[in-house]
Amino acid sequence: MKNIWVPLSGQVAQQRKVETIANNVANANTVGFKKDQLVFKEHLTALTRGLDDIDIPRNEFSPADFYHTQGAENAMVAVDGGFTIFEQGTLIPTSNPLDLALKGDGFFEVLTPTGVRFTRKGNFSLNREGELVTDQGYRLLSAVTVPEEALRDPASVSTVPAPEDRVLRVPANAKLSFTDDGEILTREGSIGKVSVVEVKDKHALRKEGNSLFITPDEGNLVRTNLKTTVNQGFLEGSNVNAIEEMSELIKAHRHFESIQKAINAYDQISGKAANEVGKF
Repeated sequence: MKNIWVPLSGQVAQQRKVETIANNVANANTVGFKKDQLVFKEHLTALTRGLDDIDIPRNEFSPADFYHTQGAENAMVAVDGGFTIFEQGTLIPTSNPLDLALKGDGFFEVLTPTGVRFTRKGNFSLNREGELVTDQGYRLLSAVTVPEEALRDPASVSTVPAPEDRVLRVPANAKLSFTDDGEILTREGSIGKVSVVEVKDKHALRKEGNSLFITPDEGNLVRTNLKTTVNQGFLEGSNVNAIEEMSELIKAHRHFESIQKAINAYDQISGKAANEVGKF
């Protein structure tokens, strides 16, 4: 009963969908969270085995030889991949001067123990060293002043400050205000600028955890002529619609149960075939 693999593949795909939707629902209230979505495709055996199974035989033809299915009788459901939906979340007022929300396509640039990462999660605070950090302790970086052309030129990499040298530090007990482009102001004047970057291809970003992203190519970053604005005293909410996600979760569970019934039917047929054939 090799056909049992067809519904089984569908059940595995639905399980992946359930897990993805459940993670979206669990982060419906996570600041700056961007929901994920899976894409499915029909997997044809003929596409992986080549044309050996569908070539016209070199012998006497039969009517069935002229009705090739292109391997469709062995088709299965496959997860083609997942992608993140980067729709803007709702800006929630908090009145906290260290809460920053981005409106637009940009990301904050932060330094983690594993390197530079990008996030939309703007609930920052000050650590003991006077550094602006995320709720996980990742340090916020200042904007790079090197021209964009220099960033793409390998010969000028040495001119780009190291991330550790771009960590934002503010004076103790200073009253901070942030402009729309991320410049940090105090009574004494400007003390720095928050690093906000945009990306040329969002789908090239790889998600790490629930709030961090990494880009495989520095050339994917845009640091000048940004359209993203920084909003002080706000946080960006998740772009998850809990009602829609719960509806999709219920449908995915129903599909999973329907496929389970099909698998049980195959199992019963297989059992009867083994028992009945043995009687002859």
